[in-house]
Amino acid sequence: MARPVPAIKVFSPIWRRNFSASTSRSAINKLCASAEEAVKNMKGSSTLLVGGFGFSGVPNTLINAVHARPEVKDLTVVSNNAGMPGAGLGQLLESKQITKMIASFIGENKVFEKMYLTGDLTLELTPQGTIAEKCAAGAAGVPAFYTPAAYGTIIQTGELPIRYNKDGSVAEMSKVKETRTFNGKEYLMEESIFGDYALVRAHKADKLGNCQFRKAMNNFNEAMAKNAKYTIVEADEIVEVGEISPESVHIQGVYVDAVIKSTAPTQIEKLTFAKSPEDLLAAGSGEATARRERIVKRAAKEFKDGMYVNLGIGIPLIAPSYLPEGVEVVLQAENGILGLGGYPNPGEEDPDLINPGKETVTLGRGASLFGSHESFGMIRAGKIDLTMLGALQVSQYGDLANFMLPGKVKGVGGAMDLVANPEKTKVVVTMEHTDKKGNPKILADCTFPLTGPRCVSTIITDLAVFEVSPSEGLTLIEHAEGVTVEEIRSKTAAPFNVSADLKPMQL
Repeated sequence: MARPVPAIKVFSPIWRRNFSASTSRSAINKLCASAEEAVKNMKGSSTLLVGGFGFSGVPNTLINAVHARPEVKDLTVVSNNAGMPGAGLGQLLESKQITKMIASFIGENKVFEKMYLTGDLTLELTPQGTIAEKCAAGAAGVPAFYTPAAYGTIIQTGELPIRYNKDGSVAEMSKVKETRTFNGKEYLMEESIFGDYALVRAHKADKLGNCQFRKAMNNFNEAMAKNAKYTIVEADEIVEVGEISPESVHIQGVYVDAVIKSTAPTQIEKLTFAKSPEDLLAAGSGEATARRERIVKRAAKEFKDGMYVNLGIGIPLIAPSYLPEGVEVVLQAENGILGLGGYPNPGEEDPDLINPGKETVTLGRGASLFGSHESFGMIRAGKIDLTMLGALQVSQYGDLANFMLPGKVKGVGGAMDLVANPEKTKVVVTMEHTDKKGNPKILADCTFPLTGPRCVSTIITDLAVFEVSPSEGLTLIEHAEGVTVEEIRSKTAAPFNVSADLKPMQL
């Protein structure tokens, strides 16, 4: 006999009526009438996170409003860089509202550099990917993490001045980082950042605080927006709730406390247009151009079909112009682009499409965009097959120095992250064999601060190509046309072996 089917209870739809009614109310409204209103309760002696990379995604309307409140001072500001004199965070430096910067790059901001070197500003130079991860980890409630980036450098060993005295002597040095070994690889511990306030820029925002980015303006904005106790967003467009499709929300409203309409104009730091490969190579004398051409054409041979590649500024960025026929690579930019295209033609430039050198660029077919925390995650994880960088010095065992000259401070940028996983990401250095004074740049030991220890696998110069082993050292595998092994030895301050299969440079 069949068992009786139990009756199905029909619940009252009152919960649905109540829920629908609540969602149609306008109780949640994070829109502010002005930037001044949005920052009116901001207090000094706070940690302020500021999004943006170069001039892309910089919340200038909000920065201007903070600048107009000189009583908001003694700020610790976390940002990749500090704008330029008179622009962006550069204004807050000049008004001395900032007493400490946590940044990866000083760049061409002479005010920033001078304040640091003359003791008016504390500066924690931090690898770009580490800043992004410090913010992302803090947003997730994680107090610290281990990273391979900067292991074996002055960042880890506590030998980087973070504050100077007025007379130029060092007032305070950085702290030694705790280290630990995981699966046979060395890591250093970094403490997360927890912000009091965040100023970020988005393309669209609604009154619930949901935000959407366009192009590469995400960079540090997403991680910082999700981190702070109080997050203020300036948006190019204020839209109605529901106009941003759910799958297109990049910052969810739960992270946002106030929203304003952006009124500051967008700017481009380095307007760069498409040029022929010959124009890109041109450098001073014909001899200098010939040296660059030799390096670039040989560097292009390192690209293999299907590679994901990250390129440093300068010579590496020219190399794709000489890709071998039939070879396709996907270029990654650490400010959040996979599928980087070439420079734009006049009229095609976009302030929210820039490369790590802050130059205007385009997107390739099939490109994707994301935040800096995601970008450096794929880099450290070894998802990038090849990174090509310039160098000041390389040692015989592949130590790389490319971020600091004695007496000059520009910043660490993203290079420490890029060379942090040489087991999975091939590191190729392109550089002239000697410096402008004729001094060798390939040494037994680097004399400049290291970007990474034993990370370089190939060195390409205007005279030669070396393979580099972290245990066996240098092996000369190619020489430039008309250049002898003896000449290479005379201009190399490190011992090297000569391959039994030594060849002319493959161009």
